[in-house]
Amino acid sequence: MSDTTAALFTPQVLQELFPPSRADDFFEALFGDAAEGAYDISLAFLGAQGGALRFEFRLRQRPGHCLKCSLTYGLPQVFSRHPVIGVARLAAEIASLASWNGAAPAFELGQTRTVDSGLHAIPLTVRAAS
Repeated sequence: MSDTTAALFTPQVLQELFPPSRADDFFEALFGDAAEGAYDISLAFLGAQGGALRFEFRLRQRPGHCLKCSLTYGLPQVFSRHPVIGVARLAAEIASLASWNGAAPAFELGQTRTVDSGLHAIPLTVRAAS
């Protein structure tokens, strides 16, 4: 990963790309009540590799909720289509920041992995359109 690429995706920029309020918006759309959400969602930058930018959605358990019980393993398919999460839009914003010009970038969501009992992660890879 180049220092330039790392400098693009600071914690502040990541919060602007995927604001903390989006988790509440997501749960409001799913359940009709943001308080029903079992986790907060944030975006983390992992680095650049082979012409791709690697990120992950981090799902942090909310107090009084069970992350393990919240069926996070089906989320990659849900995230890829859900308009509130907006992965295609997010990938386009990432490509714009990376100064990739041209067609819409490709993105791929990996399988949910358990980091620990209070944190799950969903890998997101963004590539320039070929």
